[in-house]
Amino acid sequence: MKVIQFTNEYPPYIYGGAGVHIDNLSKALAKLCHIEVRCFGNQNVKTPNLCVKGYQNIAPGGYISKPLNRVHNTLERCINFNSDNIDADIVHVHTWYTHFAGILAKLNYSIPLVLTAHSLEPMRPWKKDQLGPGYNFSSWVEKTTIEMADAVIAVSQETKENILEHFNVSAKKIHVVPNGIDPGRYKPVHDPKTIKALGIDPARPFVLFVGRITEQKGIIHLVNAIKYLNKDTQIVLCASSPDTKKIAAEMETLIKKARKTHSDIHWITKMVDQKSIIALYSHAAVFCCPSVYEPFGIINIEAMACETPVVATAVGGIKEVVEDGKTGFLVPVKLKKNSHQPVSPEKLSKDLAAKINQLLENEKLRIRFGKAGRKRAIKHYTWKAVAKSTHAIYKSLLKK
Repeated sequence: MKVIQFTNEYPPYIYGGAGVHIDNLSKALAKLCHIEVRCFGNQNVKTPNLCVKGYQNIAPGGYISKPLNRVHNTLERCINFNSDNIDADIVHVHTWYTHFAGILAKLNYSIPLVLTAHSLEPMRPWKKDQLGPGYNFSSWVEKTTIEMADAVIAVSQETKENILEHFNVSAKKIHVVPNGIDPGRYKPVHDPKTIKALGIDPARPFVLFVGRITEQKGIIHLVNAIKYLNKDTQIVLCASSPDTKKIAAEMETLIKKARKTHSDIHWITKMVDQKSIIALYSHAAVFCCPSVYEPFGIINIEAMACETPVVATAVGGIKEVVEDGKTGFLVPVKLKKNSHQPVSPEKLSKDLAAKINQLLENEKLRIRFGKAGRKRAIKHYTWKAVAKSTHAIYKSLLKK
């Protein structure tokens, strides 16, 4: 069997969970079948069972607006993905950036189309601010591709329910396969040197956030919670790639305000390497995931695998990953109707801070949650298991 996978992100160009997913999944699947990856970039990798080729547009174009330029740029790459011959048995697409390429491959080469739903446009109305009118296209191409796919992989049970609610898809076509981690790589380490190099005191507890600066990730609510945290706590924010100028400015303003009452805020705006991320997870007293929309939340299992307790909002797939009172705390959040804005942002910030403080003040509880978290991550979330389930889906389609 040969499978061709289309993706926006692939090493060394990764900025989100979908990129982490396709990187690890392709390598795990390569042990079971032939995998070819076509991605945005200049990659050129050839191994016996895994080939990776990056595609770059000939010219960026000069469209009406930057958001539309992004959409047209994406479409051009999708066409370029199909400009080379496809000799695969199955095409598998990740995120709306590659959906049009999947449509072309399915129709032109008569092969089954598999789609992994890492997130859903109807659940992310704030993307209008990022894509402008291009959001109309991203929503259309996602809907079209999901409804014509031969199999849809949802990363959580709640994502499956969201797909059934918003799209005309048979439940039989939807398979729930969660994200994974490499437990041999994501494990607790003692690395104070790396922590010090980032300007953080490894001898003092710190709360950690890892993620992009987007409305979806809820980082604004965590920054707003800083004023309620114990004063001797360090806060480490690995936060970059703001979606819009508006949220970038809001982040700057809130950090500046928070530093007036809390001096130990370390805002790391550069992309840090995996070694540093694992060191941060391992040394953090608490990992916080304040997302308002999270289909799965791979960062939570990464933290859990490093034996760090998690405080996270009780939304989306997070509720299926973090066991409240066992591997961390889930913070209830009431969202406005047809929106992912909290009804009371201030209450959310206070509630996040209360649970973080509870863990900061109880080292034994942190250790117990951390041990239970790694055990759960290893048992339920490994790339080997994800690849095995995905490969079974491929085989079932070929049998049909």
